[in-house]
Amino acid sequence: IDSVGDTVEFWFSEHRDLSAAKRFFRKALERHGRPERIVIDGSQTNREAIVACDATSRLQDRSRRQLKPIRIRQSQYLNNRIEQDHRRIKRRIRSMLGFTSFKNAAATLAGIEMVHMMRKRQARYAYNPNPSIAAQFEIIAAA
Repeated sequence: IDSVGDTVEFWFSEHRDLSAAKRFFRKALERHGRPERIVIDGSQTNREAIVACDATSRLQDRSRRQLKPIRIRQSQYLNNRIEQDHRRIKRRIRSMLGFTSFKNAAATLAGIEMVHMMRKRQARYAYNPNPSIAAQFEIIAAA
């Protein structure tokens, strides 16, 4: 999530490894640009992925300006905003007692995250800047 609480990106992976972390950060950097800093938990894998993706994006930058590396703040307590954002997902999953397959888990979590983003009013539409959740579902169903 970003500094105002909006979801930047989410990624569900079967394994929490370096390649999955790199895919997530590449996707986030590609869609939203380079942030000044990133707060992560104590995972060394996430740190390595950020450093690798940041180095790649700085090398591919065609502007003549000098890009500073992304500052990484690593603490299990600083990412509390992220954990609070995931609270609704965790509450739903706990009552389901797990998933039968990775495919079902991915589809269910993507749906939950989409509804969560709708509740946070992240989906904006030019003709109606403040649609209800039902109206947002209708827009998605029509697409």
